[in-house]
Amino acid sequence: MDKIVINGGERLIGDVKINGAKNAALPIIAASILADSTCTIKNVPALADIRTMSKLLSHLGAAVSSGTQKIMVNPTSINRHTAPYELVKTMRASVLVLGPLVAKYGKAEVSLPGGCAIGARPINLHLKALEQLGAKITLDHGYVRAEAKKLTGARIIFDNVTVTGTENLMMAACFAEGETLLENAACEPEIVDLANFLIKMGAQIQGAGSDIIRITGVTSLKGVEYEVMPDRIEAGTFMVAAALTKGNVRILNCPRDHLDAVISKLTEAHVTIEFEPDAIKVVGGHMLRGVDIKTAPYPGFPTDMQAQMMALNCVAEGLSVVKETIFENRFMHVSELNRMGADIRTDGRTAIIRGGAQLSGASVMATDLRASASLIIAGLVATGTTEVLRVYHLDRGYESIEKRLSALGADIKRVKE
Repeated sequence: MDKIVINGGERLIGDVKINGAKNAALPIIAASILADSTCTIKNVPALADIRTMSKLLSHLGAAVSSGTQKIMVNPTSINRHTAPYELVKTMRASVLVLGPLVAKYGKAEVSLPGGCAIGARPINLHLKALEQLGAKITLDHGYVRAEAKKLTGARIIFDNVTVTGTENLMMAACFAEGETLLENAACEPEIVDLANFLIKMGAQIQGAGSDIIRITGVTSLKGVEYEVMPDRIEAGTFMVAAALTKGNVRILNCPRDHLDAVISKLTEAHVTIEFEPDAIKVVGGHMLRGVDIKTAPYPGFPTDMQAQMMALNCVAEGLSVVKETIFENRFMHVSELNRMGADIRTDGRTAIIRGGAQLSGASVMATDLRASASLIIAGLVATGTTEVLRVYHLDRGYESIEKRLSALGADIKRVKE
């Protein structure tokens, strides 16, 4: 198993290009099931989750091939409709094949994904909504089975905002007869990217990016070529790393319109943000101030940036409060940051950080994807050597992050244990 070894204290200086968004690429790859010919998806990052989704579509019978930052999917040979536990257990996004399979083939069988390190993320909202479209849902031996001779459009009001639920139902509704209205829908940019992909295929979708999405069903969708949007969370992670190391980093291919909440908090923390025509420059060096954060669905502050900003707050001056409203168990990085010398106390979903810490290197264990990023960021400014273990979490969402940080001047490497 690999680990990341960091000798802290180096400033990050230079340019870094942001890759395609994992959380947009995964539903887009799943949506290619709906096509009547090959889809070529570009700007796809080389990540473990992407490989898992590709394996899943191959298991279903699709012809899947990959090139440099692209994946080609020909779904016309699909002859299975079951997503097995062996694949679903490694990536919850596997449930995204449920909607397109039942819409196109009238049946789908997907293993229940179970729990998650950062909290329970049940799919009951997906199932309830599919039933409203006319699917018959049964649960048997840990699998969800959905069957429908024909889906029919309906008005669906989600009890809670759900990103994957919105995506699953938007895909399913493309082949539902008549009109489907999704209310209290998630508004994330990745949902807009999926909608744009589906629209290019021939779907009729209005309102993506708002809390009401209107889909008029069609009878077929064509294969297309499409480029995935840049990853706003990866961009935000590099922005925090640059700020914390007192660096000077130009972030290329940066989705600035999707980073308002992050940019606002970094500016509040006394980080200099400069906007260029094709990049955002992050300049550290000023005395950082701790900032209060409350995570919220888009366009609020993203839960996927909470851990990275907490690392910044540990070093910044002053007292700060972080409230996590999305997941009930997303403070597992706190104990590891405290082992490095941070002063963080938690009370339920609230963390109180007493800033001004001089972090020191230690062996720390990553518990989830974004926790991994926060520990690497902390290691960049810690004295001595930091070893981040369980980096397979990291590989789910950041492509070769150690090489890209090294190119910016960090003393960081991947080591085989």
